[in-house]
Amino acid sequence: MSESITVACIQNCATPDLEANIAETMAMTREAAGQGARFICLPEYFSALDVENGRLKIPSFPEDQHPALPAFRALAEELEAWILLGSLPIDAGGGKAVNRGYLLNAKGAVAARYDKVHLFDVDLADGESYRESATIAPGCEAVVTDLPWSKLGLSICYDLRFPQLYRAMAQAGAEILVVPAAFTKTTGEAHWHILNRARAIENGAFVIAPCQCGVHAGGAATYGHSLIIDPWGEVLADGGEDPGVVIAEIDLPRVAEVRAMVPSLRHDRPFSPPTLSKAHAAE
Repeated sequence: MSESITVACIQNCATPDLEANIAETMAMTREAAGQGARFICLPEYFSALDVENGRLKIPSFPEDQHPALPAFRALAEELEAWILLGSLPIDAGGGKAVNRGYLLNAKGAVAARYDKVHLFDVDLADGESYRESATIAPGCEAVVTDLPWSKLGLSICYDLRFPQLYRAMAQAGAEILVVPAAFTKTTGEAHWHILNRARAIENGAFVIAPCQCGVHAGGAATYGHSLIIDPWGEVLADGGEDPGVVIAEIDLPRVAEVRAMVPSLRHDRPFSPPTLSKAHAAE
């Protein structure tokens, strides 16, 4: 097993033009592979993004009909690289889609799927509001799967705010956690670096977090700053604000080293949920 691998984040600014976005991100994926990346991660909704009044306006397809999937399956086989498709909107019936991530192996096969569990329904300052649940149905299952080098835990964007998901994946053996995102500029400026570093530190795991950037159709703005973070919380690479390819080499034995120094995964203990004290309950 390799001691280290080169990994990459693709950082794009998706438009409503599905064909153009796929062509652009495929070119960026080729660039990453040309720089030696063996595991290449794309962001959430990389193939199309359009938001109107806080609601997603992007086409969904049955899984066997989404044009991004066969295109990237062929590319993974050609490049002999593992590729994470951060998320694609896939028909779920009832007028909604699921926000589904795909892990493709180096032969172009789908190695794992993950449907985003936590949906971004928020009301920020100055009237900025989002309702992902208006068009997206939530997933209900955490996913840990095998890479040739280690175990991988899958998540998407708003999941980042729910540390229990990452703890469960780390306890299931995940050593690399991926967080493909289209994090808003508002929340990204406040929390993106802190939350990603926290998930790495809490679990002694690498975090790879490709994020979209720039201003999209409908005026929504995403933060960029795709991150590759080591298990001690050190930022190995930061994509800044513009589209591009973000590359870093990750030293896989670092996971065992950090987990030996701070063995918190072995210190988890069961506990009862909190209850109101009798004095408080009597008020």
